[in-house]
Amino acid sequence: MNIQIQAIHFAADQQLKGFINKKVEKLISIDDSIISADVYLKVDKPESHDNKIVEIKLQSADGEFFAKKQSNSFEESADLVSHALRKQILKHKDK
Repeated sequence: MNIQIQAIHFAADQQLKGFINKKVEKLISIDDSIISADVYLKVDKPESHDNKIVEIKLQSADGEFFAKKQSNSFEESADLVSHALRKQILKHKDK
């Protein structure tokens, strides 16, 4: 399983990377066919609120899952993204 985390225009600390890895690993435990995960962390307009963006793209043997969320913190955005992806994965498995 390959998890790539890219922080765009800033350096992410180990604590944030560990938090995101845990979230992605929980998603992977739902569906064994997930091959890789690409995580993008961005800061949109540093002077504004709700400017932390997390995008996660999961590559699966069955297709691709993607979600993008924006909030006050990367942790909150990662939570929102993982919930959205969890819904997508479970919906896909029910088909």
